[in-house]
Amino acid sequence: MLKGKKIVLGITGSIAAYKSCLIIRALIKHGAEVQVVITPSGKEFITPITLSALTHKPVISEFFSQRDGTWHSHIDLGLWADAMLIAPCTASTLGKMAHGVADNMLITTYLSMKAPVFIAPAMDLDMFQHPSTQANLQQLKSYGNHIIEPASGFLASGLEGKGRMEEPERIVEQLDKFFNSTADLQGKNIMITAGPTYEKIDPVRFIGNYSSGKMGYALAEECYRRGAEVTLISGPVSLSCSEGIRRIDVESCEEMYEQATKAFPQQHAAILCAAVADFKPENVAETKIKREKDDLLLRLKPTQDIASTLGKMKTSDQRIIAFALETNDEEQNAKQKLEKKNADFIVMNSTRNPGTTFQSDENQITIIHKEGKKEYAKKPKTDVAKDIVDELATLL
Repeated sequence: MLKGKKIVLGITGSIAAYKSCLIIRALIKHGAEVQVVITPSGKEFITPITLSALTHKPVISEFFSQRDGTWHSHIDLGLWADAMLIAPCTASTLGKMAHGVADNMLITTYLSMKAPVFIAPAMDLDMFQHPSTQANLQQLKSYGNHIIEPASGFLASGLEGKGRMEEPERIVEQLDKFFNSTADLQGKNIMITAGPTYEKIDPVRFIGNYSSGKMGYALAEECYRRGAEVTLISGPVSLSCSEGIRRIDVESCEEMYEQATKAFPQQHAAILCAAVADFKPENVAETKIKREKDDLLLRLKPTQDIASTLGKMKTSDQRIIAFALETNDEEQNAKQKLEKKNADFIVMNSTRNPGTTFQSDENQITIIHKEGKKEYAKKPKTDVAKDIVDELATLL
């Protein structure tokens, strides 16, 4: 449903820029409000006056208006929009977006954007296939951007293959589908745990793990995008989240346990994605432990089991999704966890799949439930989050 949606349309210096007129007409026909931001090279392919005539708004291309010196605020645009669409997007702009090169109004608007961003690449076959272009696309996907894959066909160079910008009606269809699907969690309260926990040994050392929190944060953003009220209980990570997400920062398992058990009764579902420490030191030294001996013996004790506790608290109207990272006997261990934790399904992954666990931008999962399992291909964690939330949505 695009009616009433505010769309920032970014146009770059591509021969496909003429198709932006068709995109504008289709968006307006669907009831959207369109504000064009164009790069200097984009103006070489299509004139701002043409675009302005279609949108009934001045086209923005510079930080200051050449007419009256008015400052164009990329911050305000980022707050105003319900979505940003960059179509066509050249290889040059892809690279700048991937690496934060803020040298024009379009890039600064993108970097300030709070709303979902859709990117429709347009370039020649060889440019699209180049490893640097593919790496930039993967980087942008990992940031949570939506890539509208280019079509195959005859290109301006005379070559034939993939690289041509997707047709305007298909692009608008994807935006319309996005907004139609975003409300399936409206009115639902979802609690998500993310990141590692740190268990203190002394004032300067701790027991921890390699979790970056990327999977949990991707899940929080996906649930929030789809209309849920999200509570994110996060261990120590260097990530940010949307302002509308209620974020609670914790450090230890005990702190996460306290916050999770406190919040859970008000939730429709809990997604337990955090890599919580299973053990902690029995005693925490008050001062830094000195290296006075050849060895150091640490006596450990189990931490609180968050998943088991919530499983016992769960009512018939609540759902719990737990994660299982395994090193061996993956499926058997996941099935046991499903039963012991009273979970509705388990998201299983394995350390034996390279590049899909801690610190990675990708993941490869299998969803285990009582009726069987669903296996998924390796993909960006933002896409994995969609798969998991799709499965959860069927249970709510």
